[in-house]
Amino acid sequence: MQADTTERIFSSQQQFFKSGATKSYSFRKQQLKKLLNIIKDNEQLILDALYNDLHKPAFEAYATELGPIYKEIKYILKHLHQWMQPVRVSTPFVFFPSKSIIYNDPLGVILIIAPWNYPFNLIVAPLIAAIAGGNTCILKPSEFSIHTSAVIKKIITENFNENYIAVMEGKGEEVLPPLIEIYPLNHIFYTGSTEVGKKIMRMAAKNLIPVTLELGGKSPCIIDKTAHIKYAAKKIAWSKFMNAGQTCVAPDYILIHENVKEVFILEIKEVLLKMYGENPQQSKDYSRIINERFDTLAGYLQQGDILLGGQTDVAAKFIAPTVIENISMDDPIMQEEIFGPILPLMTFKTIEETLPVIESSPYPLALYIYTSDKKQRNFY
Repeated sequence: MQADTTERIFSSQQQFFKSGATKSYSFRKQQLKKLLNIIKDNEQLILDALYNDLHKPAFEAYATELGPIYKEIKYILKHLHQWMQPVRVSTPFVFFPSKSIIYNDPLGVILIIAPWNYPFNLIVAPLIAAIAGGNTCILKPSEFSIHTSAVIKKIITENFNENYIAVMEGKGEEVLPPLIEIYPLNHIFYTGSTEVGKKIMRMAAKNLIPVTLELGGKSPCIIDKTAHIKYAAKKIAWSKFMNAGQTCVAPDYILIHENVKEVFILEIKEVLLKMYGENPQQSKDYSRIINERFDTLAGYLQQGDILLGGQTDVAAKFIAPTVIENISMDDPIMQEEIFGPILPLMTFKTIEETLPVIESSPYPLALYIYTSDKKQRNFY
């Protein structure tokens, strides 16, 4: 049955794309406006689903999931016509007297594979780009964010024909291999873990399908002795513990100058108290761990010494905002992307000491540095 569905969806999308119906400016504009209105009409349904999946508070969900989508659609609508115009470029002398023009053509049938941590934003944002590019789309939501996946399935199925945009639910290991390995998709956009990204790339290589991979990494955060510690604590607490640490660009660990460590601990403790109260589990503003990674994260708490936080509730998938020290570089917590509300803290005396730590985990998505010293800021 799954094979029949996959065949029907791919064939119908390939045929619809070849008809040329998706390529005109008027069609793309109409579909983007339609998508914008659909999201607005179903805003509360989406917010409820995000709460049920991740316990996301409405403010955080709007700020990270819906707000950016609204802004992106409006921005693309403003610039799309200009982007679609042919671009005249210079011609090499060897081809004289010909002319050279770049045409931005649609690709075809696009597969978008979304993660569970921002399950609405990270499927709709690439969908917006695909629509703007004049493509058809197959959407694969995460099977872990079941409520958001159901809402995406509902609003897409009710408003778009599957020969243009279709949603395929189910376990990734069951749905994706037959789709990627058998059908000549024109592009794959995947957001998620590095290990799964490698599998996607291997499968795509069989049909030479181009891929865009947005993967994870251990993003370091350096706090120099010249940093404004109160400001740093506030920024780090928000960026790390938003969505219970399940953010790919969240600070993964802190390297802090030994002279300001104690002050920072006091400041971040005060910030977390203001953000989530004495008992974060009772806070309406604090998210939850979504899946079986809870056991891995809870295991990290057995490494090093807990400076603050550390409380867990397996039934509620709750782990309190936690800062931990006395971590070894050989500990699993420093070998893997944490992707949770646990923040290891290590000290340094000179800025040069930070490089071996950072270089031990290559390809971070971000590097954060808090300093008032321009020389230190430019060191990296």
